[in-house]
Amino acid sequence: MPHILIVEDETIIRSALRRLLERNQYQVSEAGSVQEAQERFSIATFDLIVSDLRLPGAPGTELIKLGQGTPVLIMTSYASLRSAVDSMKMGAVDYIAKPFDHDEMLQAVARILRDRQNAPAAAPAPAAEPRANGKAAPADKAASAANGEIGIIGSCPPMQDMYSKIRKVAPTDSNVLIQGESGTGKELVARALHNLSRRAKAPMISVNCAAIPETLIESELFGHEKGAFTGASAGRAGLVEAADGGTLFLDEIGELPLEAQARLLRVLQEGEIRRVGSVQSQKVDVRLIAATHRDLKNLAKAGQFREDLYYRLHVIALKLPALRERGSDVNEIANAFLARQSARIGRDDLHFSAEAEQAIRHYSWPGNVRELENAVERAVILSESAEISADMLGIDIELSDLEEDDILDNALVAASASSASHEPTEDLSLEDYFQHFVLEHQDHMTETELARKLGVSRKCLWERRQRLGIPRRKSNATSDN
Repeated sequence: MPHILIVEDETIIRSALRRLLERNQYQVSEAGSVQEAQERFSIATFDLIVSDLRLPGAPGTELIKLGQGTPVLIMTSYASLRSAVDSMKMGAVDYIAKPFDHDEMLQAVARILRDRQNAPAAAPAPAAEPRANGKAAPADKAASAANGEIGIIGSCPPMQDMYSKIRKVAPTDSNVLIQGESGTGKELVARALHNLSRRAKAPMISVNCAAIPETLIESELFGHEKGAFTGASAGRAGLVEAADGGTLFLDEIGELPLEAQARLLRVLQEGEIRRVGSVQSQKVDVRLIAATHRDLKNLAKAGQFREDLYYRLHVIALKLPALRERGSDVNEIANAFLARQSARIGRDDLHFSAEAEQAIRHYSWPGNVRELENAVERAVILSESAEISADMLGIDIELSDLEEDDILDNALVAASASSASHEPTEDLSLEDYFQHFVLEHQDHMTETELARKLGVSRKCLWERRQRLGIPRRKSNATSDN
């Protein structure tokens, strides 16, 4: 049973936190100050220390040094970016604002204890940036309390499964194919695989295959000899060669031309490259991690991607969930971006309004994490007050998607009931009825009229169309813009 030390000078809070932790199968000891904790306990023997920041005599951050590697979770009612930064720099593993939610506290405790169990014994706790609401958020290249050494923000079940696979796959030399929509953070996964591998001290070379002109891609990847083509005035090593001993990350590999695919296949099969214009091959030791938002299997069937290369890449496949599938992770990520942007402009008072938090949580984010980051950056730049409203995020959301889905379902139930005596619904599901209703009425109703009839916004109507694959009539589309 994990043993937790609570250091808090307010008796009511200390007692309530002790009862909460004991109800959840933790062994708990408590003290009212750093001095009392030193006198009564051997601090380094605890599995976790939960301490208030401001204590009589000495601040809670003193326990970081006294704990000799024991993780310290700092809590405070003085929630500010500056105090969070200072605590994290001193080595606190996480930061939580009072009054805290019980579930939030339990989740933080469970994550920290799990990460401590999984982390190497000699590994120091990585520093992290705070979120603007006073909770810890990971730095760009540092691991967070939520996922240990992985370095990616988020703790939803799909991401926890992803972290588990990364830890299993990283120590091997197997090729990895990372799949996911654009903007989901595929390069972060590649970086985590490299950092946790035996190649971590060697270079990781990242290449966006879609950003290099087709005429230059082979030369860029595999190098060339002097005179190999017009303008090749000197020999040059390629990016595969530069990654020798390390990791080669090929983003958007689905855009790689077929000729370059053949050369890459040789690298994977034989462990050697031949520069453009050369007759000699040379050995390379490279681990390949590839990423794409496209369906490579279908591309292979269509003859647009080499099938043998696909199977070489598809040794380990990791599927990154879209941001809309990650639940409350979206708010955690948004707060991390807010903390980062706030630090850049030297402000520590910025925070999201309740409406903004709700909008962030329920917007579909078609551009995923990249779109979220841009929205937060824009809001921080344009903000004239401490509170960032939903409007400042620049996302098109009339009602939250969750609310609109509920409204739409209710509207469909009502519409189905009212039309039961006129139309044979044959026990259609709500989705079936939506499709039936839209297809029947879209020829003589505009999008606005359809949405009004269903009791939702045009945005929700559009999203349901996309989800169910119901195209708009051309005449309808042009007459309602």
